[in-house]
Amino acid sequence: MTDRSVHATDGTAGRRRRPGARLAALLGGVLPMLAAFLVALAAPPASAASLTEVTGFGANPSNLRMHLYVPDRVQQRPGLLVAVHYCTGSGPGFYSGTEFARLADQHGFIVIYPSATRSGSCYDVSSPQALRRDGGSDPVGIRSMVGYVQQRHNVDPERIFAVGSSSGAMMTNVLLGNYPDVFRAGASFAGVPHSCFSTTDGSSWNSSCANGTRNHTPQQWGDMVRNAYPGYTGPRPRVQIWHGTNDDTIRYPNFTEQIEQWTNVHGLSQTPSSTDSPQNGWTRTRYGGTGAQAPVEAISIQGGSHAIPTTGMAARVISFFGLDGAGTPPDEPTDPDPGPDPVPGACRVAYTVNAWNTGLTATVTVTNTGSAPVSGWSLGFTLPAGQTIVSGWGATYSPSRGAVTARAVSYNSTLAPGASVQIGFQASHTGNTGKPSSFTLNGSACSTA
Repeated sequence: MTDRSVHATDGTAGRRRRPGARLAALLGGVLPMLAAFLVALAAPPASAASLTEVTGFGANPSNLRMHLYVPDRVQQRPGLLVAVHYCTGSGPGFYSGTEFARLADQHGFIVIYPSATRSGSCYDVSSPQALRRDGGSDPVGIRSMVGYVQQRHNVDPERIFAVGSSSGAMMTNVLLGNYPDVFRAGASFAGVPHSCFSTTDGSSWNSSCANGTRNHTPQQWGDMVRNAYPGYTGPRPRVQIWHGTNDDTIRYPNFTEQIEQWTNVHGLSQTPSSTDSPQNGWTRTRYGGTGAQAPVEAISIQGGSHAIPTTGMAARVISFFGLDGAGTPPDEPTDPDPGPDPVPGACRVAYTVNAWNTGLTATVTVTNTGSAPVSGWSLGFTLPAGQTIVSGWGATYSPSRGAVTARAVSYNSTLAPGASVQIGFQASHTGNTGKPSSFTLNGSACSTA
């Protein structure tokens, strides 16, 4: 008898395929497709947010361009960050080259990316118009961008911030000085103090400031900020300052000058409330508080060059602003009872005075007690009232009275771990031959011998 049943076609010749096997084969092909379909339904949609150019945003005397990034999901009352690019850069370039948009996606805040349009794509931080409130030029355009977004996106006025690199860092300091009632905090990467770049000859570049040779007392620096908005008596923005010790474009002394300016603006001592090292090669000093949102925070990066915010830095900026909702980066535990708890600096200073009728000499020995070399060092201290430096050796000294900074010279600019350098000066006095009460080395508090 001939077998007329359907033969298998899967290589099992001579064997009948049972109905259950056929169903299994069918489902074996269908179920993976069904599963893939269900996964696709369950998966969140890809982000549709993109950088968008905005025109007609208000007063814009220098024809800046504005790009805006609004995440798919923003908070009900979102924060707003103005991210300001460096010379030769652009808003879209700063958007793609930094982490702020990704962090905006994560935390639900909005980012404005301005673009300078003049030759070189640097911001105006030098003209008299730029250095006073509503005086004209770039700051006015950026303020208009902020107002535009506030009106359309229900922005929380208590959470508006600025961050910038190089020329953008200079603009950040200008914005904080010109509009202290708008910005609650700012972060400056490789910048200079407000008004440091000022010129009166139409030039947009100030070599003495860039080279770190434009020095003023904290009071003078603070007055420059106060003069940007005369009569203002409200709260001042908090400031975070970043600088690399090997920056050969905007020299490292500008780090100390910014600290002097903003501590004076806040009425704080230049002696840190705390000093620590949140990452290898970083020295962080905080002034007026020891928590994650101190009035002034400064991060010195040993061996750092002239660079924009990199991975990890941007997150610390967002934490300093409080835009992450916590105010503390993941690797930094919250202090439940923040209070004065200074950490000793990685330096020690011995100071000896030899005085006579109206003069004195001071011999200063600075020792690096840390585990890493200190390059391009600067020693900060405040002379007692009535003392004025008339000459010095082993360092350059400026100004000659009050809050003085002694800066390394070429032959002793690097202090190896455990090494010491001896410097000194001659000063006149009016009767007070005492010693400075404290010292800082590159912004870090030193112990005294």
